[in-house]
Amino acid sequence: MNPNLVKQAGDTVLNPHVLINMVSQRVRQLNSGHGGRCRPLVADHAKDGVADIALREIIEDKMSFEMPEVLALTRPTGKNRRRPQHWTKT
Repeated sequence: MNPNLVKQAGDTVLNPHVLINMVSQRVRQLNSGHGGRCRPLVADHAKDGVADIALREIIEDKMSFEMPEVLALTRPTGKNRRRPQHWTKT
């Protein structure tokens, strides 16, 4: 992989874990060779490897991603909860 392309793609996708997942998924698609999704979306790709092609697609905004919304979870309270019968005092 070309380090300059990695740096440019890192400027586009800020999270390195997401960048790695995007590149690896696209490399798998390009290597599979089935159908239209497996053709490179960038021109001038004759001398590049598949990882460089995937990085160039990310840099040229041919691929994108959406981060899911983070929801704040709340812990349930124990108020008005029924206790098991063997817990009650007699």
